[in-house]
Amino acid sequence: MQGAYKISGENRPGAWLISCDHASNRVPDWVGGGDLGIAEADMARHIAYDVGAAGLARALGVHLDSPVIESGFSRLVIDANRGEQDPTLLMRLYDGTIIPANRHAGPQELQQRLDRLYRPYHAAYADLAAQRQGPVILAIHSFTPCLRGRPPRPWHVGVLYSHLDPRLSHALIARLTREPDLCIGDNEPYAGHLPGDAIDRHALQHGRHHTLIELRNDLIATPAAQNEWAARLAPILTEVLGQLRAGDVLQS
Repeated sequence: MQGAYKISGENRPGAWLISCDHASNRVPDWVGGGDLGIAEADMARHIAYDVGAAGLARALGVHLDSPVIESGFSRLVIDANRGEQDPTLLMRLYDGTIIPANRHAGPQELQQRLDRLYRPYHAAYADLAAQRQGPVILAIHSFTPCLRGRPPRPWHVGVLYSHLDPRLSHALIARLTREPDLCIGDNEPYAGHLPGDAIDRHALQHGRHHTLIELRNDLIATPAAQNEWAARLAPILTEVLGQLRAGDVLQS
């Protein structure tokens, strides 16, 4: 469905399927007339989307020769990286900002956003994965250097995972910690397991190799920085996946 998602490089033959669940800060015109009732400056913050993540995901798609799917709506409209029963699916307050258009949004409004945005995005994601042989899910996100009233976050890169299958993420963390200039978050700045989230839905429930990478958003604020990080991460991801697959073969 137009506006719910964007796919780049659908026919690329690489091993990965790269997702960006919080790619956009767009508010459709049928939601509050295209305005959630918060300041333009807030719509440019991490509360509305993952700053820099879409550009990084696209650049990784080129470097890994793999398809990319991006959400086409703000996480404040509805959060594509939450399960349908998650109470934070529709945020009413986020990092100190009240979201007026969500404060009194009832079941009918939620259903409309699910039907027109959330479900089409996940249906396209599922179709893209099903078209490929053993896709490796690579979810790209970014995080703010500091939440309001909280200490600064020291990590450059966070790698998130579920305890249900940490294989690729653990291998990636081990490899990234060998980079002397990087501070790596092991399931930081967030825990990586949310029942019903995008990784659960498209990777864990299908037994697919996967990992979720969070980049600190000040490090990927420009297209040049996004391309530099993609060029740095792509060979590391390729190396780690090759080692993991070799180990799977040896153990089988």
